Amino acid sequence: MTRVLVLNCGSSSVRYRLYDGDEVLTKGLIQRIGEADGDAADHDEALRTLMDRVDLTGLAAVGHRVVHGGERFTSSTVVDEDVLTAIEELIPLAPLHNPGALTGLRVARKLLPDVPQVAVFDTAFHATIPPEGALWAIDRELGQRWGLRRYGFHGTSHAYVSRETARVIGKPVGEANVITLHLGNGASATAVRGGRSVATSMGMTPLPGLVMGTRSGDIDPSLIFHLHRVAGLSLDEIEDMLTRRSGLLGLSGANDMRTVLDRRDADAALAFDLYCRRIREYVGSYLAVLGRVDAITFTAGVGENAPRVREHTLAGLEALGIMVDPDRNARNDLVISPDDAPVTVCVVPTEEELEIAAEARRAVAALS
Repeated sequence: MTRVLVLNCGSSSVRYRLYDGDEVLTKGLIQRIGEADGDAADHDEALRTLMDRVDLTGLAAVGHRVVHGGERFTSSTVVDEDVLTAIEELIPLAPLHNPGALTGLRVARKLLPDVPQVAVFDTAFHATIPPEGALWAIDRELGQRWGLRRYGFHGTSHAYVSRETARVIGKPVGEANVITLHLGNGASATAVRGGRSVATSMGMTPLPGLVMGTRSGDIDPSLIFHLHRVAGLSLDEIEDMLTRRSGLLGLSGANDMRTVLDRRDADAALAFDLYCRRIREYVGSYLAVLGRVDAITFTAGVGENAPRVREHTLAGLEALGIMVDPDRNARNDLVISPDDAPVTVCVVPTEEELEIAAEARRAVAALS
């Protein structure tokens, strides 16, 4: 059986895609769950609505996107009660994301009891990052006790895109060194050596790293103490500011890169320049980590559709073998670097749901 249902369950929405192999048979969104004018009263009704819309006979598995797998889950996992309990225990690490996934898993197990449910974790791809790249120089015992380490996110996207990039440049996955730049409302960079993540920009949570739509990305940790002690902000207020009112939104008043690009004022220009510089800094860092880079790949909403971001981000790196062909870049071509460039620059559309479907099949096959 090759049919897999992929579910991305949030607190008030369920996105779904039904695959037969690599073919999308149907997709949809059930939203505003629990609201007066919503599509469903709760997740139970939402999944029943999905079943009324979609023929789910012959399913090999249901693949669920779960944002945080912590240290326990380093690969996709067929779900049982112990797995559900463990995902629940990880909620403090992903309070905005794991609860919705957990609810979706429980409801799907109840409504489809004979179909394997597979948790596919955003963090799993980054489990191969070595300790010197995953840990911080803090009290070792405290870090181990509370699981304080870099987990990384957007793993299904970075896995899929790095593998596709190897195909585009004609190298076996095991021989390709790739820097992948997932630039959407959330954004992250990853260094991939031979198909394995060895560095990534997000950390214990999705907050650090690149500048994002509403998230700050990297900051001086002392900024938090300063705002608490001197400005009188509570820890909850600071967390809200850094996650929901920072990034492009905090700098320019707009969280959408399209709006930032359309404007010509100083605030928008600063937001654009800071956004691109941060990416450039990570590209340089990962060049040093990898030692040799075969390709740099842009993906996700901004990465796939904003030529000015790609051009500005990589400007000035010609001495490192990194260059962009203006015409190819303007067309959003698959390869946007000149033919003779030492480093190939690509634009590869991400297919996270397809990766989740493939992971679900692999997890089920591993049990047989």
